[in-house]
Amino acid sequence: MRNRIFTLLGSVVILAGCTVGPDFVRPTIPMKDTFHAEVSARDSIANLPWWELFGDPVLQELVSEALENNRDLRSSMARIDEARARTGIARSEMYPNVDVYAGAAEGGFGGRNVQPDDFTVQFLANYQVDLWGRIRRSNEAAVQDLLSTEEAYRSVTIALVAQVASTYFLLRDVDNRLLVSEQTAATWKHDLNAIRARYNAGLVSEVEVNQAEIQLADADAMVWTFQRIRGQTENTINLLLSKGPETIVRGLALSEQITTPEIPAGLPSELLDRRPDLRRAERDLHAQTARIGVAEALRFPSLNLGADLGAVFAGETDEFSGIGAMLAAPIFNAGKNKRQVEIEVARTEQLLNLYEQSFFTALREVEDAIIAVNTFREEFEIRKSQLRSAQNAAELSWIRYQAGTTNYLEVLDVQRSLFSTQLATSETLQRQLSSMVQLYEALGGGWSPAVSESTTKH
Repeated sequence: MRNRIFTLLGSVVILAGCTVGPDFVRPTIPMKDTFHAEVSARDSIANLPWWELFGDPVLQELVSEALENNRDLRSSMARIDEARARTGIARSEMYPNVDVYAGAAEGGFGGRNVQPDDFTVQFLANYQVDLWGRIRRSNEAAVQDLLSTEEAYRSVTIALVAQVASTYFLLRDVDNRLLVSEQTAATWKHDLNAIRARYNAGLVSEVEVNQAEIQLADADAMVWTFQRIRGQTENTINLLLSKGPETIVRGLALSEQITTPEIPAGLPSELLDRRPDLRRAERDLHAQTARIGVAEALRFPSLNLGADLGAVFAGETDEFSGIGAMLAAPIFNAGKNKRQVEIEVARTEQLLNLYEQSFFTALREVEDAIIAVNTFREEFEIRKSQLRSAQNAAELSWIRYQAGTTNYLEVLDVQRSLFSTQLATSETLQRQLSSMVQLYEALGGGWSPAVSESTTKH
């Protein structure tokens, strides 16, 4: 009998070492060695806190405040706590369950007759032997789900920082364009007064007065337009900071923001380890692969071990105990368990394709951002040259008009061109700065959180 028990236990130990289902291996994705767009070949600096490179203390403070207060970020952190608790539940199945019952009863209990005054204490232990690795695979999936939520938190963090920076640059651009509009309106009002004086002196027609009034109305209207946009942009920043509407403190002017001449992007393959959305897709795929093993294990027998230990206290103590094992195996369920495996395999195939598509999407985002950085840099240089020419033309045309060598239509045309160029130059600089933010976000950089507790344990 003893030899049979040892043989059974030995078989259980051997079987408990078996784990069905495929082991996860990172999929191989065909990729080029470098990005297609022109980019620096140096190592990537995407992991730096890039918002500090602009040197604007207000921007740095806004980013810090958003990271501390943003409710979306807090919600993402709460999802990590939920996933960590679920991991603990999955891990608990790897250990025996022990329950205790205490009370009084009359009749039969624990294999003996119990009197009304008897007090009974009973311990029940149950342990499911992980013969085919179902519990181990389930725990593996739970751990990967936890790591996936942590990557999601990092994705939200990077997106939040990028949105704060881009919106702040937009605000400084709107401030600049509002100032340009106010200064232009003041200049055109001065010109209108001069035109009216010339009209009163009989030197020009009323048409020129009307033309000057129409032009001034355009500048005045733009002042109100940019005031509206400024208020709404401030509200957007306050929302990112999770607080009510209030005035945003200003830092460096748009033209004072430092632009990095080169932003090294590293290699395409580095995106798999750097971008949290890709790491999250990989964690999800890993978890789903483990669920194939969970489903396959349900097609094989399961073994439960149980123990019963207790005592009855009544005058004298009467102890009782028992131990048992139960083997259960599916015989006929119309292919239900087999179909469940097929479902998990199909879900894994879906996530595999999603993972690969996410990588190609990441490549496109990086390429788009590199193109934007390079082209906006060149466009801004052209705009600055255009602005110098427009300013010079506006001065010369007004001198020519006062000297009577040209008509007022030339002045109007040149002044409008100058106003349009000033606004376009400001917007181009803002878009150049925002394209740098976009590139850092596409590279998955700017946020290097400490290694999580769950990561170090698993």
